[in-house]
Amino acid sequence: MDWYLSVLKKYAVFTGRAQRAEYWYFILFNVLAMIALVIVDSITGSFSDDLGMGLLSGLYYLGVLVPSVAVSVRRLHDTGRSGWWLLIGLIPLVGGLVLLFFTVQDSKPGSNEYGLNPKGLS
Repeated sequence: MDWYLSVLKKYAVFTGRAQRAEYWYFILFNVLAMIALVIVDSITGSFSDDLGMGLLSGLYYLGVLVPSVAVSVRRLHDTGRSGWWLLIGLIPLVGGLVLLFFTVQDSKPGSNEYGLNPKGLS
């Protein structure tokens, strides 16, 4: 939960680096929260089959959109890549696989052009 809150505290911070744990725990919590909110939306009747989400899950999605992009950019920075690499995800199938490969890689040791290593290894 600390990783999730740390990302939300850096709501729109696109500079610096984010280690794997910060990124993946944020993603995990988002997936669990979306599943729970979709269930609540289904129970309350606000779920739309056309949109694939309901009122609560839609509001949550909008609320975490900017922090999700920000932590993704910081994760790419941690691997030594520009945040613009996030746009490769727009390429169907291949783009998502490339981003997955980038995000599971370990941090570049020491400092890089985006800042100090968040693991504290210099």
